[in-house]
Amino acid sequence: MKFKIDENLPIEVAERLRQEGHDALTVIEQYLNGASDSDLASICQEEKRIIITLDTDFANIRIYPPSQFLGLIVLRLQWQDKFHVLKILERLIPKLDNEMLKHHLWIVEETRIRIRG
Repeated sequence: MKFKIDENLPIEVAERLRQEGHDALTVIEQYLNGASDSDLASICQEEKRIIITLDTDFANIRIYPPSQFLGLIVLRLQWQDKFHVLKILERLIPKLDNEMLKHHLWIVEETRIRIRG
């Protein structure tokens, strides 16, 4: 799978996904720091990448309809420090190949994943 890791996440998220064989690029690696949400969304559509972000604006299906994206993963976490984010990522990775992600929005919380199509 191809992922775009938002600038609000640690670079280790991309590194860990690469270890699992995924194609993961960060916003920072592509010099897209500070890009607007709409610009970032358009780039993800063009590159056919699934965005992973802490930005809850991407959970608004009226603005970012899941059907128009390869996938959207919004981490809605109580704690957003690097250690906690990476811990949640470890629980998320096995689900990437087993759950429907294409044209879906995943809202990932500590205890559950809500999936909207």
